[in-house]
This record gives sequence, structure tokens and C-alpha cells, in this order.
Amino acid sequence: MEDILIYSKADALKYSPNGDPVDFELNREENQAIIIIRDRGIGIPPNDQVHLFEPFHRTQNTGTINGTGLGLAIVKKAVDLHQGKISVQSKIDIGTTFTVKLPLLNVKKF
Repeated sequence: MEDILIYSKADALKYSPNGDPVDFELNREENQAIIIIRDRGIGIPPNDQVHLFEPFHRTQNTGTINGTGLGLAIVKKAVDLHQGKISVQSKIDIGTTFTVKLPLLNVKKF
């Protein structure tokens, strides 16, 4: 779980120019935790989104921003290990939103 939070937030901050804010939400819906990370960064080109979680893949618009292309691959692996799902919505020069849904086990209702 720690990898999901650290790497997704680090990427959001890295690709947000001028210290633009990054929103982080944690919600609960039925038997799942919902984590939403929203930035106002450079965005992810549509043709790169299909390769986003592949190790060492860097998007065409990263330019001189340092990175290895491993952050989101690690996030995806961690989400998979927790039997969760991750989705992305992105627009160039507008920003990116990642939504992670993780099942909550042994949830008791009060």
C-alpha cells in the first residue's frame, strides 16, 4: 500500500510545473477504498496511456524531467497484488487523475 501512495504522489508532484497543487483523496465506497490523486501537470498523451504501466516507459512529453519510467509500473504491481484496479484520465496541459480502487477485507458494518 505504501508504494501506491509514495510513487503515485511523487509522479504527480514531479510532473506538475511551478509547484501547482496536487490533490489527494481517500474515500470508502461499500467494501473498497478509493484513492484519487489529481494533478494540474503536463498531462499524458493518449498514445502513451496504453503503455503507462510498462516498466521503463516514459511519455513523449516528459522532455528533460528526470525519471526511469518505473514509478507507475511499481504502483500497478502493488495495486494488482492487493487485487485492486487503477485507472487514469488525462488531458495535455490540463492534468492527470489516477483512481485506485482496493478491496477492503473483513469489513464490518456498525
